[in-house]
Amino acid sequence: MNHNLTNSLRTAEKEIQFPLAVKVIMIDLDGTLLNTADDLALSANLMLKDLGMPEQSVSTIRSYIGKGIQKLVKRTLTGQLEGEPDATLFAKALPIYEKHYAQNLSVNTRPFPGVLEGIEALQQSNFKLACITNKAEAFTLPLLRSTNLYEQFEIILSGDSLPKKKPDPMPLLHICEHFNIQPHEALLIGDSLNDAIAARAAGCHVFCVTYGYNEGRNVYELDCDAIVESLLDASKLLIKLS
Repeated sequence: MNHNLTNSLRTAEKEIQFPLAVKVIMIDLDGTLLNTADDLALSANLMLKDLGMPEQSVSTIRSYIGKGIQKLVKRTLTGQLEGEPDATLFAKALPIYEKHYAQNLSVNTRPFPGVLEGIEALQQSNFKLACITNKAEAFTLPLLRSTNLYEQFEIILSGDSLPKKKPDPMPLLHICEHFNIQPHEALLIGDSLNDAIAARAAGCHVFCVTYGYNEGRNVYELDCDAIVESLLDASKLLIKLS
């Protein structure tokens, strides 16, 4: 392993051997595959304008990303990560946000650097690929199609595909059942506490990228098997389990 890759690792308490041998790679969407922050913020500010409320900075709204659109709207309305807006205001605001986001899904959204190269490397190594996101399917599928990523995944789970979403382990365990593998044979690559908690609860491995959202928190505080600069770097730490 080269020196740069060694420096990118942050192993968990148990000893992890690299390259890590797994069969399935699960990848988060917002903050991992796609840089969606600008379009999420654009839609949030259009919503605030319609409601007669002051706009907020992209960096502020970026810190609200990570637990789905309903949570994003609540945080935008209250200015707090755990704030609860007036129920009537929220009921009015949510469809306004969804309308604007549907119209501005991919104005500025693009794959992060290393994503396309990383996916290609993983496919060449014959890993099974899945996408797991908390974003609603109505937004997930058009986004993946518009960025030419839809065909790269054998299965896509959105936030409303199952009764529960990350940080619950249900979506990860569903993927393991789909591919008929054990949880320790799967890896989740994400950017947030949600991803780390879900992977640990499911018994899967987890890598986190340095460039994601993580609700404004330091990614190096997360319990994960490695911190990576890109999906391409992640691919260099993996080997296909036979």
